Amino acid sequence: MLARAVASISASALSGNLSALSARAGVPLLLPVKADAYGHGLELVARVAAQHPSVWGMAVATPREAAQLAALNTGKPILLLTPPTPDEVGPLADLGVRLPVASLAEADALPAHARAHLKVDTGMNRLGARPEQAVAIGQCLAERGLLEGAYTHFASADEPDLSFAHTQLERFRGVLAQLPPLLAHASNGGGILSLGQIPGMGLARPGLVSYGFAPPHLRPVLPLTPVMTLRARITHIHTAHPGESVSYGGLWQAQRETVVATVGIGYADGYPRNATLRASVLVAGQRRPTLGRICMDQLMVDVTGLQVGLGDWVELWGPDALTVSDVAEWGGTIEYEVLTGLGARVERVRAE
Repeated sequence: MLARAVASISASALSGNLSALSARAGVPLLLPVKADAYGHGLELVARVAAQHPSVWGMAVATPREAAQLAALNTGKPILLLTPPTPDEVGPLADLGVRLPVASLAEADALPAHARAHLKVDTGMNRLGARPEQAVAIGQCLAERGLLEGAYTHFASADEPDLSFAHTQLERFRGVLAQLPPLLAHASNGGGILSLGQIPGMGLARPGLVSYGFAPPHLRPVLPLTPVMTLRARITHIHTAHPGESVSYGGLWQAQRETVVATVGIGYADGYPRNATLRASVLVAGQRRPTLGRICMDQLMVDVTGLQVGLGDWVELWGPDALTVSDVAEWGGTIEYEVLTGLGARVERVRAE
C-alpha cells in the first residue's frame, strides 16, 4: 500500500549539523534520540549517527527507548537520561546502558558491571542531586569503579540572558572539582550555540539543533539545515462553488469557483489542528492556503489553476520555503511539539 504521508530524513543534513555542532562545542557529541529521534525515526537517525565520527554516543529518555536502541547494535554507548525503576536497573545494565544516578540509594542498587553518570541538579529543579549531595554520591560511585560521567542540564542557555547558565555552570564545576576525572557534559543545543567551548567538558548534548532548529536569536551563530521534509499525497480533487463551505463548522466559504484538493494528512498524524485558517502548503512549487478546519486524517487546499492530479505530493514543511517553524507558529506551539508529535502513520525514509 502506498504511504499517504512520508517524512524524508536527509542524512547529509543531519551529518552536517552534527559536524558543525561538535566543532562549535569542541568535544564529541552525546546525541539525544529520545521521542523517536525527535520524530525523525529512531533507527534511521541512529544508523546515521553511528557512522559519524563526532558522535560518542546517544541518549534516550525511557528504558523502553534504551532497549530499542540497544537492539540496533550501533556500537555506540547509550545513556538513559531519566531514572529507571529498581526492577529495570539490572536488565538495563546487562544491555550496557549507562544509568543516571542522583541518590545514594540509586548508587547502592547498581550491579558491579553497571556504568553510571551522576545527574547534578544545578537549578533546573527537575531531576538530579543538589550539588551539596552530589559529591558524596559521585565519590561512592567512583569508589566502586562505576562512575563514567556526570551531567547537568541548562534551564535557560537558549535565552539572551546567560547569567543563570553561568551560575549553573559554576555549581557544576564545584561538584566536578571534588571528583576524579570523568566525562562531564552540560551543554544542550542552546548551550553549544550561546556558550561555545566550555573548558572541562568532555561531551555536549545537542537536541533539537541537531535536527536543524535553533532559537531565532541564535540562528546566525551556526548554519544548520532542517533534516526533515514532510509530504503527503492528494487523495481527492473537486470544485467548491461560491457560497459553499469546506470542512467542519463551515469556517471557510468559497467566494469563487475553487478547486479543492484533499490531502492525506491530519492532526492524528501530527499536523496541528490549531493551524486551521492559518496554514499553507507547497503544491506544484506554489504556496497555497489550506481551506477550512484541519481534520483528523485530512486537510484541504486551494489548488485552483494548478496542474495537479491524484497521488501528487504536497509539501507540508521542508528546509526552505515552508519550515517546521512556520507550522509551529500557525499552530501556536513550538518546533519540538510539532516534530515529536508526528504520528506512526507517517513513513520515515532516508534521503541522502
